[in-house]
Amino acid sequence: MKEIAKYLKPYSKMLVLVVVFVFGRSLTDLYLPALMSRIVDVGIVQNDLGYILKVGSVMIAMTLLNGGFAVGLSYFSSKVAMGFGRNLRKAVFTKVENLSVSEFNDLGTSSLITRTTNDITQLQQLVLMGQRMMLVAPMMFLGSIIMAVSQDAVLSLVIVFAVPALALLVYFIGKKATPLFQSLQKKLDGLNLVLRESLTGIRVIRAFNKEEYEKKRFNAANLDLTETALKVHKTMAYLMPLMTLLLNFGTIAVIWFGAIRVDSGQMQVGQLMAFVQYIMHIMFSLMMVSMIFVMIPRAAASVERVSEVLTKEQKLTDPETPKKPASSPGSLEFRNVTFSYPGAENTALSNVSFTAEPGETVAIIGGTGSGKSTLLNLIMRFYDLEEGSGAILVGGVDIREMNQKDLRDLIGFVSQKPVLFSGTVRDNITYGNESASDEEVLKALEIAQAKDFVLGLPEGLEAVVAQGGTNFSGGQKQRLSIARALVRRPAIYIFDDSFSALDFKTDAQLRAALRRETQDATKLIVAQRVSTVLDADKIIVLDQGRVVGIGRHKELLKTSPVYREIVASQLSEEELA
Repeated sequence: MKEIAKYLKPYSKMLVLVVVFVFGRSLTDLYLPALMSRIVDVGIVQNDLGYILKVGSVMIAMTLLNGGFAVGLSYFSSKVAMGFGRNLRKAVFTKVENLSVSEFNDLGTSSLITRTTNDITQLQQLVLMGQRMMLVAPMMFLGSIIMAVSQDAVLSLVIVFAVPALALLVYFIGKKATPLFQSLQKKLDGLNLVLRESLTGIRVIRAFNKEEYEKKRFNAANLDLTETALKVHKTMAYLMPLMTLLLNFGTIAVIWFGAIRVDSGQMQVGQLMAFVQYIMHIMFSLMMVSMIFVMIPRAAASVERVSEVLTKEQKLTDPETPKKPASSPGSLEFRNVTFSYPGAENTALSNVSFTAEPGETVAIIGGTGSGKSTLLNLIMRFYDLEEGSGAILVGGVDIREMNQKDLRDLIGFVSQKPVLFSGTVRDNITYGNESASDEEVLKALEIAQAKDFVLGLPEGLEAVVAQGGTNFSGGQKQRLSIARALVRRPAIYIFDDSFSALDFKTDAQLRAALRRETQDATKLIVAQRVSTVLDADKIIVLDQGRVVGIGRHKELLKTSPVYREIVASQLSEEELA
């Protein structure tokens, strides 16, 4: 809770104003019934019109003042709640952005979306209603009891019986609802997961005619959420009718015994009217508390879920005294690297060692599951090596001793699945370098063999890119992703099977252009196609996480059975010879 509460500190001055407005509103609310009592008991009974006008004027002034306090309370409480929600969302988003891939996977995409939206909205609503009700209710409750006792101490004994009954009712229903609200949030996560998979995988779903299956999955998750929500709301539905029943019985008791006291001359009519108003204030204060209790169980679950993100321990951190590359920043070395994914039984990489120098094109090839992408993930420091599991050096410095930002500034990365963001073509290309000029953007597009098709679009660089780049083909998305890396002008280029959607002619032209324009940079290319790696300065052959061959194409044909097998599966005997 402390992790969440600190986001209210910037609004401490506003919260003080909220308390002032709550106090003022409560005082004016409590004073009005007393004024009404005087009008009845003095003004009306004594037929004193002047007194009625005098006290009536005070009532009007108190009502206007009460309205001013209510407006101020509404304004400042809204500012506090909305600002709190904004800052908390920003903090959660920033935290998620800095989590390592394994920590991100622990929480899950759908759950993180729910926590950043629905859960924070619940907390925001609690802060908003808490200021308006949680502060008002205690003041009104205590003030009304004091004022009721001042009107008639004997009749106030009705409160002794009514209040504990209401308090017990709120407690028991709140206790039963809390675990149901916690379960409700988890069911919402499950629904979001199914919905997200159905939307992102719509092409696969339609290709396999699995629409009905996905509908059943969604209906099952939706029904599960609905049943839990019904249990929650059925439980909470008992609260308001029972409270209203107790409130009405309390009012009947006050009027009953109050009438007896008025009849015996121990109490005046105006006092009884004021007393009824104070009893109503007491009951409504408890009803406000009950409404807060309705929100607290769900908010408590949200507090726990949001706090889990904010307090998530980051295993992948920057050193206190980061180092800069000691030699050329394009120099890369793997030194006896062994790595296993969290929870995996087998190692993904075992004792991997190689070097890549500026100006070299180093290709990495191997079968499925051989560790190619894992190797690239480690260079980007998406995962960290355990102590004693070797080292990865860039510019002669262990990447664990560098700032993550400094490391990634040296790298131009093109992922296996090209990712484009909604916006324009220009936005996507300059994502790697916001200060890039149009000339630099066009040059990058030219090298990536994308200039012709981009300038062929009616809007050119301002052409709209749909979410996920769905309005471009696979090959076009790959070329735009390559241009995004090129415009960055990094020391190290990493291409994770980034040419797979290109035809052989475009592939060859692109690699030739890359060779000319990136002569001083280190280039790592993971590829499935042998034709992509034929001209590499160094080919690293991986098999089951181990390096089983390093050399050029012709050398490996003679020395590496694994490489020869890969080549033989793609090239004819004539090409192989």
